[in-house]
Amino acid sequence: MSVREEKKEEEEAQLDIWKYIFGFVEQAVVKCGIELGIAEAIESHGGPITLSHLSSTISCDPSLLHRIMRFLTYRNIFKTIPIHQDLQDDYGYGYIQTPLSRRLMRKGKQSMAALILLESSPVMLAPWHSLSTHVLANGKPSIQKALGEDLLSYAAANLDHSNLYNEGTACDAKQTMNAIIEGCIEVFDGVSSLVDVGGGNGITMNILVKACPWIKGFNFDLPHVIDVAPHYCDGVEHVAGDMFLSVPKADVALLMWMLHSWGDEECIKILKKCKEAVPRESGRVMIVEAVIEEGGKQGSLKDVGLMLDMVMMAHTNFGKERTLKEWEYLIKMAGFTTYTLIPIPNLVKSLIMAFP
Repeated sequence: MSVREEKKEEEEAQLDIWKYIFGFVEQAVVKCGIELGIAEAIESHGGPITLSHLSSTISCDPSLLHRIMRFLTYRNIFKTIPIHQDLQDDYGYGYIQTPLSRRLMRKGKQSMAALILLESSPVMLAPWHSLSTHVLANGKPSIQKALGEDLLSYAAANLDHSNLYNEGTACDAKQTMNAIIEGCIEVFDGVSSLVDVGGGNGITMNILVKACPWIKGFNFDLPHVIDVAPHYCDGVEHVAGDMFLSVPKADVALLMWMLHSWGDEECIKILKKCKEAVPRESGRVMIVEAVIEEGGKQGSLKDVGLMLDMVMMAHTNFGKERTLKEWEYLIKMAGFTTYTLIPIPNLVKSLIMAFP
């Protein structure tokens, strides 16, 4: 390495270190923006909105809001455009929405607000402070050290967090299922029934059945989740149970962003139960998960996958994001004969179809 390259690397390090010192700030301010309802206020205004109008709409101090908006617009979450303004207390510009800010609205097809509120909640943040304990030899999983039990047990005993968890996972499921329908709906051709294993509040089945009304959908999850699941169309039936004991019979079993929460042994047990639930000749199990690429391939989606792997380390006992080789091992050990991999455009997740 030349002297010039060493100097450049040193300069970059001097800047980058601050990202790690204050890395939590972005999440905290974005959460603040969601709780204040900034995106909704701008959207309902129907055009550029001044600081004074925005602050009165959401009932907050304009000087504090100005600092929040300055932070968020610098990161292109919101944008400003010049406007004619006679008021003395404004800055001659108005705030407008962006594709990113619309994802911070609590409702809407692209909303990711619920997932942000989940991941930034005190319960989900607590295990990160014990991550090193989990890594050290003989250390308890960080989630158990923080909560005293695993996340599913905690959610079952704490309805508020259970609802927050279900809303957050439903938020992602909505984005993923819409992407599958738009990008590869043909995978549902000839399917008359499908069971979503660990389907939460049932939003995945609701979206699928609306797009493919010939499918009878079963939303399968633990009793405390099914008890509060909303009623959807007649094509969606909620079923309570334990996936480690049995899975409802259907042409296809869907496992969406669920196996990554479990260790290899548990994944193999779940996959075996799913294999038992589908027809031997024509059935299949659809696994929707991230597939981590090893080696030199880089990119923003790989970075998201690696971050998710750290989330699994913090929030589960033995969960992890897996490489294709690791997924192949689980599929083989569960007794499936073959599988196919279908990337989902613009998502970190892929669709793996395993055949009995």
